[in-house]
Amino acid sequence: MSSVYAVFNAKTAELLSHHQVEIQQKFPKEGWVEQDPKEILKSVHECVERTCEKLQQLNIDITNIKAIGVSNQRETTVVWDKTTGEPLYNPVSSVRQFMWLDLRTQSTVERLLKRIPGNNKSFFKFRTGLPLSTYFSAVKLRWLLDNVEEIRQAVDDGRAMFGTIDSWLIWCLTGGKNGGVHCTDVTNASRTMLFNIHSLDWDPELCQFFDIPMEILPKVRSSSEIYGLMKSGALTGVPISGCLGDQSAALVGQMCFQDGQAKNTYGTGCFLLCNTGQKGSVAIAGAVVRWLRDNLGIVKTSQEVEKLAAEAGTSYGCYFVPAFSGLYAPYWEPSARGIICGLTQFTNKNHIAFAALEAVCFQTREILDAMNKDCGIPLSQLQVDGGMTNNKVLMQLQSDILCIPVVKPSMPETTALGAAMAAGAAEGVGIWSLNPGDLTAVTCERFEPQINPEESEYRYARWKKAVMKSMGWETSEAPSNGKIKIIAGQILLISQLA
Repeated sequence: MSSVYAVFNAKTAELLSHHQVEIQQKFPKEGWVEQDPKEILKSVHECVERTCEKLQQLNIDITNIKAIGVSNQRETTVVWDKTTGEPLYNPVSSVRQFMWLDLRTQSTVERLLKRIPGNNKSFFKFRTGLPLSTYFSAVKLRWLLDNVEEIRQAVDDGRAMFGTIDSWLIWCLTGGKNGGVHCTDVTNASRTMLFNIHSLDWDPELCQFFDIPMEILPKVRSSSEIYGLMKSGALTGVPISGCLGDQSAALVGQMCFQDGQAKNTYGTGCFLLCNTGQKGSVAIAGAVVRWLRDNLGIVKTSQEVEKLAAEAGTSYGCYFVPAFSGLYAPYWEPSARGIICGLTQFTNKNHIAFAALEAVCFQTREILDAMNKDCGIPLSQLQVDGGMTNNKVLMQLQSDILCIPVVKPSMPETTALGAAMAAGAAEGVGIWSLNPGDLTAVTCERFEPQINPEESEYRYARWKKAVMKSMGWETSEAPSNGKIKIIAGQILLISQLA
């Protein structure tokens, strides 16, 4: 995980300079994933200052920076004290936040399900676009209120503020306890399960169901408007005027402005979003390379997976379903667990590497099929970004399995670009053109299908058969010691954005 600050030319989308700082992840218990919000804030300040120094070395006047956009992980949850400016959790060890990977709320989800007619996890989907899951912020906030006394006390005292990372950063950068702006945008709010996708505001009945006081929630704003001004550092006085969840920002950065255009971001997870006009959009994730490296030791670096897969050229009938934390969209089946099937005495690590890359592509295919069914807009090509797009074997596999071209832009920082475009297009700033034809710095690499549709359909059908075999492995029955074991997963992470 890392913080990145990037500066773009508003006329061409050219990346002028950037700086990146790695952020440490913590795994204090099985299924728990945390980061320090203060470390994130510190990394943002460092990125801004170092990038400004680099611009000055290039003889670029930093007073030409006219607006700032913020992009962030959408489901990560932070609660802080507005009187001290300090995050409230965790008072025993270092202060940290809930990451989107975190699974400790499974018991909270099960308890909430019992209050829903028929234990229907999609009961609120019409309002929120989301199923009840450990993934989303409302459940994480409910866990904090149930388990952290300091947070309960801060709520009772009127000192608590809740937000995703965008809210935490904007509040801090615009003054913090000295007048900071407590807000979020619709793309981040839509990932909380507290946001009504029809009224475009917090839903009182949802807040009542989760028993979350509405006064701790940030104000919902649009994704492109002036929220406040930077109050410190080299960019003091510059307006913060763009705010988008990371995958929504990447959709903008890929210039997917027309109905039916879609992009997939391949990173730790893979997230697919589609512009469906006035309807919703869907996101998925599925990255297994880190698991092959860290858990199995098949490779020492992520780059080796491409080499092994290329040497194999096929999975030799091997299929890999990386359901390490259950199956998410379109199944939303928490009982599933990862499997590798179709093994023979000839299967080797090369075939497993190939199957792992295929798994990413098959999951994308499943969501694209669901999106086509829901919105009726067939996809003519898929635009892609993220670190894994450097893997040419993966990109070619994706094109083969989808039977459509895959298009990769030359711009590596499409998420940052999307946030910058939103900031520059805001009323009162107005320095960015949203006409893709004007952005001359963005060129593309194109991957065309190289197998016939019949072979693609055969392999996809075998994948779906493997998915069915992965279901029903984990149950909520308590072992003899009376404790329920929750298995951690860091690879397959899937969500739905409305």
